[in-house]
Amino acid sequence: MDNAQTDRTLWNAGGVPVSERFDDPYYSLDNGLAETRHVFLEGNGLPERFAPGFHIAELGFGTGLNLIAARQSWAAAVPEGRLRFTSFEAFPMAPDDALRALSAFQETAPFAEDTAALLADPSKPLVRDDIEVHLVVGDARQTLPAWRGRADAWFLDGFAPAKNPELWEPALLAEVARHTAPGGSFATYTAAGDVRRALVAAGFDVTRQAGYGRKRHMTTGRKP
Repeated sequence: MDNAQTDRTLWNAGGVPVSERFDDPYYSLDNGLAETRHVFLEGNGLPERFAPGFHIAELGFGTGLNLIAARQSWAAAVPEGRLRFTSFEAFPMAPDDALRALSAFQETAPFAEDTAALLADPSKPLVRDDIEVHLVVGDARQTLPAWRGRADAWFLDGFAPAKNPELWEPALLAEVARHTAPGGSFATYTAAGDVRRALVAAGFDVTRQAGYGRKRHMTTGRKP
C-alpha cells in the first residue's frame, strides 16, 4: 500500500466522509453510530460478553466511531477496569477530519478529542481509566502477523471487499483467526461469499445475520 499521507477525505452531500483512495464511505449513509452498534457490538454479543481484561481488535480504524461505541458500551456495562482495544489502520484519517465526522453524532462528543489525539500521534497509546487503545499503523498484512496479542472480539471494518481487497485476503483473515482467543468472535458488515468462505477456512464457525439499513445481511462468527 502507498504512504498514509496520500489518502484524502471527501464529503458527500449528506456530510458523510468518503475515502478518496477507496471511493467508499467511512460509515453507513443511514446512521453510522446505529450501524456500528448493530454490526460490531451486537454482532459480537456485546456488551453481554464484556469481562475484566476484555480485548477488542479491529481492522480499519477509520473515524474512530467503532472505538467510541465500544467505549460507551463498556462504561455502561463494566464500571471498573479498562477495555483493551487494538486497531490496525494503513491510512489514518486526519484528526480534524475525524472530529468533523464525529460531530454528526452528538453522543460521541465526550470522546472525540481523545480519538483525535490518538490519530495525531498513533505511536502513543491512549490510556484512560476506562480504556487502553493501541493504533497500529501500516499494512495489516505485515503488522498483524507480528502482533503478539489475541482478541476476544474482532471488528472487521475495512472498506468494501471490491474496493479494498487487501483487508479481506484469505491469508489475512487466517491471521485474524490466529490472533483470536478460544471462544472469541468476529463481526463484519459484509456478507460477500469470498469473505465468508475465507473465514470458514480460517477456522471460524460462521453465521449470516440480518444487516443494518440498506445491507440485507452481515457476517458473524465464533472461534471454537
